[in-house]
Amino acid sequence: MSKKNKILMSILLGITIIFSTGFKKFSNTPIEAYRVYLKGESLGLIKSKLELENFIDKKQKEIKDKYKVNKVYIPTDLDIVKEITYEQDLKTTEEIYELIKDNSSFTIDGYVVKIKGLDTKDENGKTIKGKNQYIYVTSKKIFTDSIEKTVKSFMKEEDYENYANNTQKKIETTGTIIENLYIKNKITIKKDKIPINKDIYQTEEELSKYLLFGTVEDQATYTIQDGDTIPDIAFNNKISVEEFLIANPDLQSENALLAPGQTVTLGILKPQFSLVEEDHVVKDEEQNFNTRTEEDPNQYTNYSVVKQKGENGLNRVTQKVQKVNGETVSVVGIPSLTEVLKEPVEEVIVKGTKQQSSWSGGYGDLIITKGMFGWPATCSTVSSGFGWRWGTLHDGTDIAGCGYGSNIFAAESGVVVTVSYKYDNGQYITIKHDNGYYTMYAHLCSGCTYVKEGDRVQRGQPIGGMGQTGYATGVHLHFAIWTGPPYAGGTALNAMAFY
Repeated sequence: MSKKNKILMSILLGITIIFSTGFKKFSNTPIEAYRVYLKGESLGLIKSKLELENFIDKKQKEIKDKYKVNKVYIPTDLDIVKEITYEQDLKTTEEIYELIKDNSSFTIDGYVVKIKGLDTKDENGKTIKGKNQYIYVTSKKIFTDSIEKTVKSFMKEEDYENYANNTQKKIETTGTIIENLYIKNKITIKKDKIPINKDIYQTEEELSKYLLFGTVEDQATYTIQDGDTIPDIAFNNKISVEEFLIANPDLQSENALLAPGQTVTLGILKPQFSLVEEDHVVKDEEQNFNTRTEEDPNQYTNYSVVKQKGENGLNRVTQKVQKVNGETVSVVGIPSLTEVLKEPVEEVIVKGTKQQSSWSGGYGDLIITKGMFGWPATCSTVSSGFGWRWGTLHDGTDIAGCGYGSNIFAAESGVVVTVSYKYDNGQYITIKHDNGYYTMYAHLCSGCTYVKEGDRVQRGQPIGGMGQTGYATGVHLHFAIWTGPPYAGGTALNAMAFY
């Protein structure tokens, strides 16, 4: 072969190699194939879509065993599109499988539950849009059973069953009837393919724990010591008594007996939905007696005698009470249905006004004793007490049921130091008392402040009206006693310890 022909053959051979290695093969006639896309990127062509789906299902025995399902499906971000093509370079099912398994998640049959988030407010009063919650379960029954179990955590099971079965007893004298029970969040559930990289709940117990605590992690525990009480344990661990009892359903009340060495749960509740309970309540409520002072000019100023002992009255009151996740948030009294069972008896105290000719001693520091503070409202229903709840200290006592605009009274004599508005307290008043303590009165109705900063007020003097301003879900008074200026170096105390 001539040199010229050898060069020509080399060029032709090179061209053949380039075509065979640098370009795809094409047929003269079109074929039917399936292009596989993962997250929008092409993985190549395969001969059969069904063959790939069956191959994936066959390979995932571990997933089937874990979730107790009969079939495993392709990922949700995988698309298999039919094509008519001249291309002949098809990948094998196993080649495509290997490209998928480490880059995406296979799916199983299940249910997606959407719990719509509820709007809240931040510390500046700005609305924060509620975040939707998505929960994945292998069966609808797991979710419905978990919801029911969680609901029962916030109320007595007997009350729930009587409401559900329409077997509540009619109120003859006093008692409570649940008028309405519902979840405030909108909940939707639909069947779908669930990626196995999601948290998929397979048992009622596991999901109930999440719905109650917001996690499936084990909660903190505490070992009972000699002398421990449930209220003390709860407060020392920044939870409410109600939260403690929900986390420890075997203990029925805050007075339940505790044994040294016994282990209890201390988890802070973070419910994943808001259960609203609306009750019709008829109860007997004491009406505090008034105190009247008479002056005796013939007795010295250190003279004080009870001329007539006071006695509390008794009223049968009817209220509409609203609770959210077991916590009372609103109490509305119905005055027209109030029945007076016993009128209160006024207490009369005689005090001397005669000045002594000389006085060498002094009164010393005043000591706070029970009863020294007057009651700040016209009703006595405590809807929420002082203490921890949902991981936050509730620094006052909520008093409800008196009605919108009802009088709020100064609990003791002193000087008004604050008349203002704050996003959470709403319209509020703070009084500094002669003994160094401070009292605060929050959620007053708009335009219902009867005093101004610098005013001197007397115990029992009306200072405002009950309302719902600020971050309040119902008409009530948030009443607090502090050892120093509220939120400015002072310490909140349990107001009920003084009554």
